[in-house]
Amino acid sequence: MLEFLSWIVSTVGSALYGLGWTILNLGTVLNLSDAESVYRLVFYGASGELLALVLMLALGLFIAGLFHRPFLWSVVQGIEGFSNGLGRFAAWAGLLMVLQQVLIVFLQSIFRVADISIGPFGLEFEKPLGWYADGLKFYNAIVVCLCCAYTFVQGGHVRVDLFYANWSHRGKRIAAMIGTALFMLPALFLTYFSAWFYMWRHLIKPNVSATDTLDRMLAKARAFNWSGETIAASPSGFNAYFLYKVLIVLFCVTMILQAFAFFFRSWLELQEGPDAAGKSLDRDVLTPVDEGAA
Repeated sequence: MLEFLSWIVSTVGSALYGLGWTILNLGTVLNLSDAESVYRLVFYGASGELLALVLMLALGLFIAGLFHRPFLWSVVQGIEGFSNGLGRFAAWAGLLMVLQQVLIVFLQSIFRVADISIGPFGLEFEKPLGWYADGLKFYNAIVVCLCCAYTFVQGGHVRVDLFYANWSHRGKRIAAMIGTALFMLPALFLTYFSAWFYMWRHLIKPNVSATDTLDRMLAKARAFNWSGETIAASPSGFNAYFLYKVLIVLFCVTMILQAFAFFFRSWLELQEGPDAAGKSLDRDVLTPVDEGAA
């Protein structure tokens, strides 16, 4: 028990020290041309210190909300507004996917075009038609990864309400808080930690691992070079596969933010009663067409 408490104190201390050092040396941290800076970013980007900072920040916001609920409501609305804005923007990728598919069909079937060349601002970009066809999956990945938090805010996620639907307002909010703390957040953090190193293994060489110590990573930095994954499923297929790994990390980050917002909202609605259910919740509503007026 004492060892566990000692580990917690040590981790929190390291996290606070790391935060201060990062703020004072922000230029060095963001210098991606320096090998050691890149490997430090990789190491601390999925470290216990970062987890401790995130949890301390969330705890600080929650404690502030205990004394001043309007502040916590503003935090919830800010996160939900971000999730909604990002999701509504990313949803346009679905339209782009459809338009690109239609264009590919016309160019391939009618005009027999083999390559598409684009030259915005004098920068020539030419790829085979198969590259654009294979890249349609990327639009789908954008919608899936960047619209999840938006879907959660909108209440569009799949949920099996065998018991939950018949519970009282209080029971639902308590269940939501327990479920978020014990299941949702741990699952998202585990996914993030795995996805973080998975992403960097496809961006830099030598490869990194979640088991690498900081000293080992800094030793690898001596042979550092950027090496984005460009292996395609076919000779003329979409070859920027590292972007899919980036989207997984972004999915985890947006959903972690939304999970904290959901926990805060559940607590606020529990304290303020049934009248607070859905308070300031910005959900999209489809307005039915009045056939008589039309």
